Amino acid sequence: MKKKSVSIEKADIKAFLGPGSQFEGKLSFDEMVRLDGRFIGEIRSSDTLVVGDTAEIEGDIHVGCLVLSGSFKGNIVASQKVELLAPARVEGILETPQLKIEDKVIFNGEIRMTNPSPAATEVK
Repeated sequence: MKKKSVSIEKADIKAFLGPGSQFEGKLSFDEMVRLDGRFIGEIRSSDTLVVGDTAEIEGDIHVGCLVLSGSFKGNIVASQKVELLAPARVEGILETPQLKIEDKVIFNGEIRMTNPSPAATEVK
């Protein structure tokens, strides 16, 4: 069994857009959100966004952490880290201080490695 590097418990997820769902607009949140449906628009948060392998997203993402295994087209800015898990398909510009890409992920675009934000480096 393959171990994923991010441990996500169902109880940690505060909102969920399931497979077959569609949403267009702006989404902002304070706690972990999971998307498995179709989303077009802008997503903003300082927390974690989990994009399941059935998800199709177009737009701009600005989050603390992103765990993506679905399809994405647009721009991603993550202040802490991005994990691209198979079978992810990404097209666009990705900006983050920490990046993990699994085998069999398809990425077409540009990667910009940045310094972590001051809030991301604080010891808690």
